[in-house]
Amino acid sequence: MEENHKPATSSSFKKGDDKEESSEVEKPEKETKSEQPQSQDIDDKEKEERAGIKHTLQKSYDDIQTFLSKLENDAEAPDIPDFVHKYVDLVEKKLSKHEPLFQDDGSFLKVVDQISRLYKHLSDSDKAPLINRIGQIQQQAMCYLEDEFRSLLEEPDLKQEVVADQHGEDQSTLDQSKEESNFSGYSYQVIPKLNKIAKEMIFGGYESECCEAYMVTRRNIIDETLNKLGYEKISIDEAQKMQWEALEKNIPPWIKAFKQCTKVYFSNECRLVETVFSGYPSLSTNLFSNIVRGVFLQLLNFVEAVATIKRSTEKLFKFLDIYDTLRDNLSSLDGVLPKWAEELRNEMTTTRCRIGEMAIFIFCDLENAIKSDTEKTPVPGGAVHPLTRYTMNYLKYACDEYKETIEKVFKDHSKIERANSTNKPRSHEGDSEKNKYDDENQSPFVGQVLRILDLLDSALEAKSKLYKDIALSCIFMMNNGRYMLQKIKSSAEIHQAMKDTWCRKTSSDLRNYHQTYKRETWMKLLGCLNVEGLNVNGKVVKPVLKERFKSFNAMFDDIHRTQSLWVVNDKQLQSELRVSISAIVIPAYRSFLARFSGYLDPGRQTEKYIKFQPEDIETFIDDLFDGNSGSMSRKKP
Repeated sequence: MEENHKPATSSSFKKGDDKEESSEVEKPEKETKSEQPQSQDIDDKEKEERAGIKHTLQKSYDDIQTFLSKLENDAEAPDIPDFVHKYVDLVEKKLSKHEPLFQDDGSFLKVVDQISRLYKHLSDSDKAPLINRIGQIQQQAMCYLEDEFRSLLEEPDLKQEVVADQHGEDQSTLDQSKEESNFSGYSYQVIPKLNKIAKEMIFGGYESECCEAYMVTRRNIIDETLNKLGYEKISIDEAQKMQWEALEKNIPPWIKAFKQCTKVYFSNECRLVETVFSGYPSLSTNLFSNIVRGVFLQLLNFVEAVATIKRSTEKLFKFLDIYDTLRDNLSSLDGVLPKWAEELRNEMTTTRCRIGEMAIFIFCDLENAIKSDTEKTPVPGGAVHPLTRYTMNYLKYACDEYKETIEKVFKDHSKIERANSTNKPRSHEGDSEKNKYDDENQSPFVGQVLRILDLLDSALEAKSKLYKDIALSCIFMMNNGRYMLQKIKSSAEIHQAMKDTWCRKTSSDLRNYHQTYKRETWMKLLGCLNVEGLNVNGKVVKPVLKERFKSFNAMFDDIHRTQSLWVVNDKQLQSELRVSISAIVIPAYRSFLARFSGYLDPGRQTEKYIKFQPEDIETFIDDLFDGNSGSMSRKKP
């Protein structure tokens, strides 16, 4: 097939060229009454002339068809009759009129088909002037076809493209319920026109122009459609320069765009290109491949750009959203992408593995966040440490919302996890207590959660030593341990995954801290009520008794003043502590008071040494762990 001479642009063949436009501009804005009839006469004359051309073309059509049959069947080319020259004149004249060429009767396409066949069969003859002239006319006609092809392609109903997404994926059948269903937004009236133009351009040797017009226009339309969903192209360089908050806002639109492409746009595009280029399966396959590949790689490049940014724990969940999107929509491509698209599926799998690997590293970076918290200032009142709140809330949200995804990521990338030990630090390597977290029957994700909890517990134990008061350090450990335990139990997902081993161990540790706290505080107070040394030769030694009461009053007052400032936010733990304290102190004090208060002289001596009644002790115990300054003002008179 010979190459055709193509114009620099097709604009010179459109209706109303520059010369005509300039002449129209020069016309006065208002015509005089004498000019109007003259203009009307000209219009009537042009209409008559156009009708005459059409009539003559129709009359000549059969003659040309007969001549073409001879050209196609005879070995030797017959002489060219005069009506061929006249026919070429008529076609050229019709094109020069810049009139609407595309009517529903398809007459223009028939004319173009004849011109293309004439050029094809006469190209080997010795009629060079005629051949060149036919070639120029064909080129001009093909420019008209290309313009019309582009024009039809550029006017789909984009609202139909996005309607399914706006109403939810389950309403993707909405388009099918319409009689005027669409091929990517094109009505059934437009599709046959596109198909006929494509066939005529391909037959006339303008396959590359037709394909380029289709590919460029459809790619622009898809980009515009994705833009309407909020998706924007972002390069790796742009992503690395963006603040995370700005980049994060682009992830939901990307997810929407990716889902729409894999579930709606690509299948519609396949259907459209196969229909427009019916009869040319190889051509339609290549066009679809090029269009989809460009869009698909553009979407994957966004993921690659996100994967290059600096890691931090707060980015994990957006990474998992992307991972879910890539994983869940891979199967949607199988019905759309043929075997030649295996490369795209591999690209998608590679990108998914990359984002999954990054998610693992981010999750494991939580260990580094715990280890890097070297704050040496103890939390006031032994309250729950901010590190505990952050870590446990992070784990709870991850397990409640993303447990299935994270477990899938860890399972798929368990080898990467083990290989990158520097990114996943393990505390207490070799410790028998630690080794149980590496049970072969336990998922890698649960093992990682247990390692994080183990590391957090070690970090809290180290921070508890910042308190000079052992009792307060025990309150700190009880607060944090109870907070961790409650978060685990409140999450069905993580509690089920971890079973009861960790919970039993933590509960046991809390009981031990509780006992240590009571021993360090209240057992020392009860030492003041020790009866040893009070009786000498069967008599109560009053100075010793007075000292015992005095010591008890001072120590209890100090405990109340100090521990009223301590904090226990968990109401159940707070109640348990107060009840256990009351159970120790009040019976012992009531018994001591009943046994020895009579040995003190009534009046000032009693008031001086017996400052508290058992009821007062119970009231003051209820002041403990509120985080408020303790006051003895409520003591009974």
